[in-house]
Amino acid sequence: MKKLKRSSNKKIMGIAAGVAEYLDIDPTVIRVLWAFFAIFGFGILAYIVCIFIIPEN
Repeated sequence: MKKLKRSSNKKIMGIAAGVAEYLDIDPTVIRVLWAFFAIFGFGILAYIVCIFIIPEN
């Protein structure tokens, strides 16, 4: 059973890499999508929430 956790392969807190590991895709894809959503304001808030919710690996 897979669990969502922050990754040790991190740029900023390991959130995007942790989501990518959970979904089994390249972390760059998640980082680009997160940046796209950050332009519209949603991504920044979601990232901050994930920092507090997703446990470290």
